[in-house]
Amino acid sequence: MSTIIALTGDVMLGRLVDQYMVRNSTVSPASIWGDVLPLMLSAGVRAINLECVISSKGAKWKPLTKAFHFRAHPRAIEFLRAASIDCVTLANNHVLDYGAEALEECIQLLDRAGIKHAGAGANLAQAMEPALLTTPEDTIAVVALTDNEPEWEATASRPGVFYIMYDKQGLLEPYRSRVRQAIARARSLAGLVIVSAHVGPNWGKPSAAMQALAHQIIDFGADVYWGHSNHAPQGIQFVHRRPILYSTGDFVDDYAVDPIERNDLCFLFCLHVERGRTSKIVLYPTAIEDFRVRRAQGEEVRFLMQRITSLSAEFGTQVLVRDGIAEVDVLGLDEPDVSGGARAANPVD
Repeated sequence: MSTIIALTGDVMLGRLVDQYMVRNSTVSPASIWGDVLPLMLSAGVRAINLECVISSKGAKWKPLTKAFHFRAHPRAIEFLRAASIDCVTLANNHVLDYGAEALEECIQLLDRAGIKHAGAGANLAQAMEPALLTTPEDTIAVVALTDNEPEWEATASRPGVFYIMYDKQGLLEPYRSRVRQAIARARSLAGLVIVSAHVGPNWGKPSAAMQALAHQIIDFGADVYWGHSNHAPQGIQFVHRRPILYSTGDFVDDYAVDPIERNDLCFLFCLHVERGRTSKIVLYPTAIEDFRVRRAQGEEVRFLMQRITSLSAEFGTQVLVRDGIAEVDVLGLDEPDVSGGARAANPVD
C-alpha cells in the first residue's frame, strides 16, 4: 500500500488575495483551490509553504526598506481547512513580516485548527522541531529551514525561523550541525523525512551552492528535498534514489506574471511513497488566475511539460508525459552517479 503526499510551492494569502478572497464573506474557502481541490483531497497528506503570516496583530517589520509584507486575516485558516491541509512550513521570508506577535498568533491559530507546522517558533528548538504527520502506513516528519532574512534567525531566547548559511561546499557551521541534528531527530520519530528548503533567489536555475545544499541534506538522511522560494518550478534530481525538487514554484498568490518565466504556472507535486521510499512522482499542471489556483489548460500545459522535462533532463531525470500529466518512475530510474554537490500591477515578492 502506498501513501500519496501532495506538495505545493508558495501559498501566499496576503495582500490582494486577503482583500478579495479571505476577507470576502461571500467567497467560499474551497473556491480558492478550484478544480485542483479533488486532486489534493485524494492524497493522503497535503503540505504547503505558507508564504505569509496569518494574524490580525503586529506592524510591518521594516516598512521603509522591505518591499513586501504579507499578512492574511485569521479567516485564512478556513481556506487551509477547506483543502484539508495537514502541514504548513513557516521557514521563509514572510512569516515575521509583522513581527513576533503576529507569528505567535499564527502558530496559535494553526494549532487550534489541528494544522501541523515547522520551521519557526518561540526559540531555536521549536523552529528546528519537525512536524509529525501520521498516516495508516507510517509517520512522516517535515523539517523546514530557510536562508532568507538573517535577522529572523531563532536563538535559544528569541523567536524566529530555522535559518541556515551555506556555500558551494554545503552548510557552514554551526548550521551544518544543526541541520544534521534536526534530520536525525526527525528520523528517530518517523519513517519518512521531508526537508522543506525555502532557499535561493526568486528566479533562475539552482546554483552550485544550492545543489550542494540539497545533496548534503539527502546525505544527512532526508528522504525528500522539497524546495521553494523560486517563483517557477525547476528540475527534479535524484540522489541515492531520493528526490530533490529544487523548486515547487508558486501555487496561490497575486503576483505580477513574468512573460518568460510564467510564474503563474506550476504543478501539484504528488509523491507516491511505499515502505518509506518514493516510488513515483506525478505532476499535475496548475495555473493561478484571479487569486485562485486551477488546473492548467492547452498551451499552459505544453509550456509546463516542456519546462519540467528539459530542466529535469539536465539532471539525468527522465520525465514521461501522458495525457497532460507528467510522471517520474523512481523504481525504474537509471540514476546517474551524482554523489556530492553539482552544479507590475501586483509586484512579485
